[in-house]
Amino acid sequence: MNVLITGGAGFIGSHLADHLLGDGHRVAVLDDLSTGTFDNIEHLASNPNFTAVLTSIFDETVLAEQVDRCDTVVHLAAAVGVKLIIDAPVRTIETNVGGTELVLRHANQSGKRVLLASTSEVYGKRTSVPFAEDSDLVIGPPHHNRWAYACSKAVDEFLGLAYWKEQRLPVVIVRLFNTVGPRQTGRYGMVLPTFVRQALAGEPLTVFGDGLQTRSFTDVNDVVRALAGLLEHPRAAGNVFNIGNPEETTIRGLAERVKQATGSASTIVTVPYDEAYESGFEDMPRRVPDITRIRNLIGWKPRLALPAIVERVVAHMRDA
Repeated sequence: MNVLITGGAGFIGSHLADHLLGDGHRVAVLDDLSTGTFDNIEHLASNPNFTAVLTSIFDETVLAEQVDRCDTVVHLAAAVGVKLIIDAPVRTIETNVGGTELVLRHANQSGKRVLLASTSEVYGKRTSVPFAEDSDLVIGPPHHNRWAYACSKAVDEFLGLAYWKEQRLPVVIVRLFNTVGPRQTGRYGMVLPTFVRQALAGEPLTVFGDGLQTRSFTDVNDVVRALAGLLEHPRAAGNVFNIGNPEETTIRGLAERVKQATGSASTIVTVPYDEAYESGFEDMPRRVPDITRIRNLIGWKPRLALPAIVERVVAHMRDA
């Protein structure tokens, strides 16, 4: 296949490019490097099957050309990270909704398959776990910027499924739960690289809230296996798939695990949400995926458990 990855210089996109090139596909990356980095894809520059196009998806002429040249679009370009979402809600909404609309419109004109990346954030304040793809979404009030990202990605899903229903455009939607691994930055609030950096530097590990909230962490290599499997499956179109690890851990438990893996003497301190983000910030108490649908379709489940995931991130950041 010829695959176009928007946001392909980002953490997940660069690993997906590695995987697809390794399988013999041709890959073009379109990225404006606003949250991604060229360092993530520099090692691919000499591969004759790889192309980097360093511009925004809002450069519509270039986007149209790249969509025309590919067989499949993997749309990963988005505003990401809780800190960025809190600080720049206009950018978040415009990037996520406007960018997705452009990608879908041009893909529809060319009849190209689209894999659209969404997020577990769309489940909002739902408390009944595990989250299944047909579960109700429980979003918080609009005056809390926290929910701008969730709503924008839910709109992306509605739009993608509308193109499938009305135009029969083959759109596959994936809801990614916490994905971690080498190359991920803590720059926008991602918790695991932040903890590892703090531990290696001997700084206190900053746990937001009381630390009892749980998350489910999946290694990026497991995630790209799932994405690649869905890209090629004829029955995936028109469906939404959770991609995540059903094993959950508290954030405080994650901090303790990082301390153990690094041998750090760092203390663990809690920071109130109002201080870490904004007044009235709301968080999800648990976030656990039901992966029955993707397991039944392509036989996927994560291979790497949390201890090995943490060790891999620690080793990478030590080397860096």
